Amino acid sequence: MGNITKLIEKKLTAALKPSFLEITDDSESHRGHAGHDGSGESHFTVTIQSDAFIGQNRVAMQRLVMGALKEELAGKIHALAIKASVPG
Repeated sequence: MGNITKLIEKKLTAALKPSFLEITDDSESHRGHAGHDGSGESHFTVTIQSDAFIGQNRVAMQRLVMGALKEELAGKIHALAIKASVPG
């Protein structure tokens, strides 16, 4: 697990206290595409379940995730796919 992956895990865990969290580094499959500088850890998929999402629509759930990662999204993370849901 790389440093950015660990940081994503730390920030999402602190902000949203997920019951399930999976972070996949998709960077290698984007080699040669925009935002891939060859160093990796630039494209991610986050699958997350949290009670914080109860009563929220899909857009609001994604905004909560992006809000927790706003500094990284402004820098190292070029692309983030979010699969957010409530537990169960």
